[in-house]
Amino acid sequence: MAKELGRLLLTGAAGGLGKVLRESLKPSAAVLRLSDIAGMAPASGENEEVVPCDLADKAAVDALVRGCDAIAHFGGVSVERPFEEVLEANIKGTFHLYEAARRHGVKRVVFASSNHVIGFYRQDEPLDAHVARRPDGYYGLSKSFGEDLAQFYFDRWGIETVSIRIGSSFPAPLNRRMMSTWLSYRDLTTLIEKSLFTPDVKHTVVYGMSANRDLWWDNAAAAHLGFVPQDGSEVFRAQVEAQPPVAPNDPNAIYQGGAFTAQGPF
Repeated sequence: MAKELGRLLLTGAAGGLGKVLRESLKPSAAVLRLSDIAGMAPASGENEEVVPCDLADKAAVDALVRGCDAIAHFGGVSVERPFEEVLEANIKGTFHLYEAARRHGVKRVVFASSNHVIGFYRQDEPLDAHVARRPDGYYGLSKSFGEDLAQFYFDRWGIETVSIRIGSSFPAPLNRRMMSTWLSYRDLTTLIEKSLFTPDVKHTVVYGMSANRDLWWDNAAAAHLGFVPQDGSEVFRAQVEAQPPVAPNDPNAIYQGGAFTAQGPF
């Protein structure tokens, strides 16, 4: 693929990561089409298009995808919620997106998956991209479904996807668990760029984490992306470890998915 797309669709553009990517992904495309169900700032110049869209609305998603060369899919419910809420945006919505990509000839998707697809593994279990998925909630289930959709749409129609199992992407890690899962905004942007422009990715699963000291995840299966993180959580260790200790039976001390493993039922 070229190093600049004609039109890149970014869903979830009003979310926490979407607002960051709205700025950092601008060099990747001549036009960045921004979409969310929530309010967004108006387009700032000819290189932005703001198109509100409910992912649960199949016809609206079809119109949203028309004319795009690639999709960075960050839209949907981003926390653990009742299944009915997760179903509309994360499951139906992701299906609508891939169906629209098929109809309009879009051949590359970057799917914001999550570490919560493997959240019920213990923190002392190192994982690669081929381990059986163990979702830790309805949100994790929806991301697991999204990875299956990505594989299916590649096998059936040749739409290539990089599914990024994002760890914890914030300005800084918020707790001890995130010292292992933290992904800086700079490294996230680089990983998305690699996912957009690396040729022949088929369906690649990659863990989204920075160069942290104590890693749980092995990205050897995604080495063809050439992703080399530049940041690491170690610079935050003193402030994180100044927090009160976590109880040994706290999910944040046991499971890779942390507190998500204990939320609900709703």
